[in-house]
Amino acid sequence: MAYVEQVLEELKKKNPGEPEFHQAATEILASIAPVFEKHPEYEKAGLLERFLEPERTIMFRVPWVDDKGVTHVNKGYRVEYNSAIGPYKGGLRFHPSVNLSILKFLGLEQILKNSLTGTPIGGGKGGSDFDPKGKSDNEIMKFCQSFMTELYRHIGQDTDVPAGDIGVGGREIGFLFGQYKRIRNEHVGVLTGRGLTYGGSLARKEATGFGLVYLTEEMLQSRGKTLKGKTVVVSGAGNVAIYAAQKATTLGAKVVAMCDSNGYIYDKNGVNLDVIKQIKEVERARIKEYAARVPGSEYHEGCSGIWTVKCDVALPCATQNELNLDSAKALVKNGVFAVGEGANMPTTLEATEYFLENGVLFAPGKAANAGGVATSALEMAQSSQRLFWSFEEVDAKLKSIMVGIFHNIDATAEKYGKPGNFVVGANIFGFEKVAEAMMAQGIV
Repeated sequence: MAYVEQVLEELKKKNPGEPEFHQAATEILASIAPVFEKHPEYEKAGLLERFLEPERTIMFRVPWVDDKGVTHVNKGYRVEYNSAIGPYKGGLRFHPSVNLSILKFLGLEQILKNSLTGTPIGGGKGGSDFDPKGKSDNEIMKFCQSFMTELYRHIGQDTDVPAGDIGVGGREIGFLFGQYKRIRNEHVGVLTGRGLTYGGSLARKEATGFGLVYLTEEMLQSRGKTLKGKTVVVSGAGNVAIYAAQKATTLGAKVVAMCDSNGYIYDKNGVNLDVIKQIKEVERARIKEYAARVPGSEYHEGCSGIWTVKCDVALPCATQNELNLDSAKALVKNGVFAVGEGANMPTTLEATEYFLENGVLFAPGKAANAGGVATSALEMAQSSQRLFWSFEEVDAKLKSIMVGIFHNIDATAEKYGKPGNFVVGANIFGFEKVAEAMMAQGIV
């Protein structure tokens, strides 16, 4: 459609040097063009231009002092993207790769992901180019306190509710929340992913991984298959990967490979998750340690080789653009029939198209990994009511949300003449809800 193409070209001109943002916008706009053919009033209202431009972008410096007394300065960001259906909601990422392009891509995806959950939360993202690796607990505390000293004035339980992401786990959330409480003198649900002793939710740590598998299993069952007895490859070794592997194993699958940023392990007998948890969650060590502890397993340097491991189902759970066209070809050649994205945009556009062209069931990240933010919304609800739900209650609500997401995107893909294309289904279903809310609220 001419309007959509024109807006995309303008976006690229106005935001030069932001390839990740361009990639996310291109993928989304290619899917939602049919919506504008049905709703010409959206063009008159400049809805797409407003949808693509963040409502607010905050950038700030973060000075902190290391254990040797040396002063460092990092960049801090918060992209408050869209609040049409609720307060901004999205994680904070601490990683050297963080820049405005990556955060805008993540924030744009977050709008649709949050919409898909059916909960009243808008989209946002933030973080810093700070690298937590190799830092002491004291250094991380000092950085988090400095970061929150600026961020606190822009967030609130009814305004913007950040969570964790890459480099921001329970330790970091604790330090961030402590500083917010200290400055504002209030104990409210301004951050999700908090510890269970100070307002967190059971099942939050497991939620993204569990949710990924719940949706993937529902996708398989809709096509007469199941995870039981299937061979699975999971990239990554963080929360998402570990708990996706755990839930897949519980459902009868055999996870044979996992990785971190240095390389991957292969275990033909099925990955021992107790060992993985000890290495990654307790010791914070590299995954190569697994091969030294588990007889018969192998370690290979480099991450991309994990996609050459023969499997039925692939669950990329590491980072953006980790699965390219060559990797997709290797997976298809080895007989993969389903891919579920646990990370945000881990599959390149070319790889996604290749999967779809070859009949692979493909669950895009904005749907498949929505379990984390869905459970964050459940945490927000518990905080507001001063309630604490059991693990079983939260897990049941999570499963219901993920199953509902799949059926919504499946039906939407069918409705728009793209049966089985869950990328189109997810983008359109998520966008339509946001678009209706934006139209109802006028030109704001």
